[in-house]
Amino acid sequence: MSAARAAIAGSNERRALSLVHTHTGEQLSTVYYEAGAYVATALQRVNQLLRDFRTDTLYPIDPGVLDCLHLLQAAAGSDEAFQVICGYRSPATNATLRHASSGVAEHSLHMQGRAIDVRLPGVDTARLALLARNQQGGGVGYYRVSDFVHVDTGRVRTWGDPIAV
Repeated sequence: MSAARAAIAGSNERRALSLVHTHTGEQLSTVYYEAGAYVATALQRVNQLLRDFRTDTLYPIDPGVLDCLHLLQAAAGSDEAFQVICGYRSPATNATLRHASSGVAEHSLHMQGRAIDVRLPGVDTARLALLARNQQGGGVGYYRVSDFVHVDTGRVRTWGDPIAV
């Protein structure tokens, strides 16, 4: 766990996020952590928004993903809603996307609810990728042409387009 995630793990700080799903148009603004605990009803709403929209499959999203976004938003100095390109991905959807693109991992953490692909309005995607990488909280993929950043709670690693220093 990164130093930033370790610090937030021991905090009672209220944590909120706003998300807009680019494929479904669904929006959510919620406090997902309060009084020292994750808020179950908020996590259920997050799971609904981040479901595999292609198959309508729900899966529990790792709250650590939300913490990564919370920290990333603070580092970016933004209060805009994250634009979500992809949250949970079912094995069937992952296989279909993998067949169509070499950029989709066979054992993607999206299938475990441990990854999200986002952009943040008003924050250059290259800068967002750099901020995510600097957190050392998990994997960071930067996709310049597609204009999004992948963030996950797996081991620390980077891939995709080069992230400028």
